[in-house]
Amino acid sequence: MIIKWFPRSWIQIRTSEHIIYIDPSYMSTYYKKYNKKIVFSELEDDALPEELEKGDLILISHIHRDHCKEITINRLSDKNTIILTPKRYIKEGNDNIKIITPNSKYRLGNITVEIVNAYNTNEGASVKKVHKIGECVGFIINIDNKRIYFSGDTDIIPEMKDICNIDIAIVPIGGVFTMNIDEAVEVMLSIKPKFVIPVHHLKEDPLDFKAKMDKNGSHTLLLGIGEEIEL
Repeated sequence: MIIKWFPRSWIQIRTSEHIIYIDPSYMSTYYKKYNKKIVFSELEDDALPEELEKGDLILISHIHRDHCKEITINRLSDKNTIILTPKRYIKEGNDNIKIITPNSKYRLGNITVEIVNAYNTNEGASVKKVHKIGECVGFIINIDNKRIYFSGDTDIIPEMKDICNIDIAIVPIGGVFTMNIDEAVEVMLSIKPKFVIPVHHLKEDPLDFKAKMDKNGSHTLLLGIGEEIEL
C-alpha cells in the first residue's frame, strides 16, 4: 500500500487493485505556503499538482472547498468512479455520487468503508466551530488487511472512544477548525494506531506533533507535498 499527501488533507491510497482519494482539492496557494522553494507560476487552480491516476473510489469528508473541489474531483474520476459524500456538492445528477451518513458502511469489491462522525464541539480548542454533526464525517477504510482512520475536520468527540485496531491514522493538527496538536496527540495515544500522519496543519508545525508523539513511542510519518510512503 502506498499513501501520498497533498495539502490540506488530500490523500491518495494506492494498492495493487485500487486507487482511493480522500478530500481531493487542489489550490495552488496551499502549495506556495507549504513549500516556498517550489516555483508555482505555471500551476493554476484548475490543474492537478502532477499527473495522477483516475480513482476507483473518492471519499469526501465534507464539502468545504479545501476538501471538496469539483474540478479536482472531475479530473480524478471517470464514469466508473464511485464518490461518497455526506452532502451533494453539485446540483446536477450523477448516479455515481452516493450520499452517506455517519454510522453506516459502504462496500466496493474488497474495500469496506465505515462512515464515522466528525464535528466541532463546544469544548474543543478549535477557535472556529464550523463543522456540524451530520454534515461532516470521517472514514475507517478496511483494505488489504489494514484499517485506515481518516478523522476529517473534527474536535475530540465521544465517538472516538469506539475507534480501535487502527493501522494508519490521518488526523488534523491545525487547531483553528480542528483539533490542535495537543488534542490530536491525546486522541492518538488513546486510539493507539501503528502509524500516524498529521494533516491540515494550518500554522502548526507537524514537527512539534511528531516530537510529542515520539516521547510516547508512537510512529509519526511526516509527508511533504506529493511525497509517498509504502506501508
